Amino acid sequence: MKAREFNPLRLDVQAFIQDEAALQGQWPLASLSRLAEEAHSDAPAGDQPVDWSAAGKQVPRRGGEPELWMHLRAHTRISLECQRCLKPVEAELEVERDFRFVADERLAAEVDADSEEDVLAISRSLNLQELVEDELILALPLVPRHEVCPAPLQASTDPESLAPEADAPGEKKNPFAVLAQLKNKKPS
Repeated sequence: MKAREFNPLRLDVQAFIQDEAALQGQWPLASLSRLAEEAHSDAPAGDQPVDWSAAGKQVPRRGGEPELWMHLRAHTRISLECQRCLKPVEAELEVERDFRFVADERLAAEVDADSEEDVLAISRSLNLQELVEDELILALPLVPRHEVCPAPLQASTDPESLAPEADAPGEKKNPFAVLAQLKNKKPS
């Protein structure tokens, strides 16, 4: 019997899992447009590969139909903007997740609310590339930054960025002087 061919951009999830099939491949980071938008503007993101793999598995259940599971892995590197120095910082994104598939959206919402599993509704045309992209976006660091920034951070010397009441060098004002003035002011 000839093994079925599966298209990762229109994956028949039930058939994929029932065959306990596996897929793997590589997409250019630029083809995952929402993830590529996160890249630093000075970093070329187009050529960076996104390695991925997916495998279907049926898990037997007592007294019922087997559960349908998919194991997903993805890996890439992306240059993000360092939140300290604003220069590119390399981030390695690694995803490894298991998804349980159920008959419909209603059941998926019910099961998902009562368990720690990632539950999705079964689909005859799941776009695996979008699922990989979603998971990699979730894996992005909240605050990307270098361990040690490549260049020392510069303090701003722009006069407009300084406080309007900047004191003259050597002159130190009491921070409570404004409060004292308000206290001494007579009500009108």
